[in-house]
Amino acid sequence: MPSTNGHGPKRAILYARVFTDEQARSGYSLAQQIEALREYAAREGCVVLEEVVDPGQSGASLERPGMDRVRDLVAAGGVSVVLAQDRDRIAREPAYHYLLRREFEEHGTKIRALNDRGDDSPEGELTDGILDQLAKFERAKTAERTRRGKLRKAREGKILRGPKPPYGFRYNSAGDGLIVYEPEMVVAERVFRMAAEGLGPQAIQTRLHDEGTPSPTGDPLWPRRTLEQILRSDLYKAHTFEEIAELVSAEVLTRLDEGAEYGV
Repeated sequence: MPSTNGHGPKRAILYARVFTDEQARSGYSLAQQIEALREYAAREGCVVLEEVVDPGQSGASLERPGMDRVRDLVAAGGVSVVLAQDRDRIAREPAYHYLLRREFEEHGTKIRALNDRGDDSPEGELTDGILDQLAKFERAKTAERTRRGKLRKAREGKILRGPKPPYGFRYNSAGDGLIVYEPEMVVAERVFRMAAEGLGPQAIQTRLHDEGTPSPTGDPLWPRRTLEQILRSDLYKAHTFEEIAELVSAEVLTRLDEGAEYGV
């Protein structure tokens, strides 16, 4: 395939991004994206210069290590096209997508996604722009429905069940509440005590490893992200009856003990 300057094959960078485990389960895994891009590049006769991935990064921001790498490669020159599986892998905000497209064009580089609907004509750009705005609107509607659903469940005293319960807890028989799992909660309490002593996540991680405390993932080292989530979460903090009263419905409140403390 001719390059943008008419000499040799197109030189491509493959870019893949995934934000959450949910996206991975929905068909956006990094491996799946890269495989699809490799197949497309091979069909189009592109020479792949580099495969860049951004694990755990949101498309709502341009501050991503992988995207920084892509922008540096483009700025260095010699890149014909940056390929992504979907347009929202590059950026979820249409304005960011426009900014990157203009930035790359200054270096003779185009952005291509496997789900592009238009072409390089003004009409094609208009089509993609309109569809990007519609996708943004749908995401906003979904986020609002999710927010309302979470608020309703919270007022009913129910939890939002994930694939597995938070560390230190197990789901109740109904699956809509948490009960303390003492073997893990003892460790969680120790994590808070170490933090109160002034230890940071890395120091806590090292101490737990040296003591042979099993991590939730089974890895030798506790993931720092897990420790940070425990330390930041309201779930492990005690809240008074009065504090809880501001959050739940009157019906739920009648089932609570005024002298007890609760997690949120």
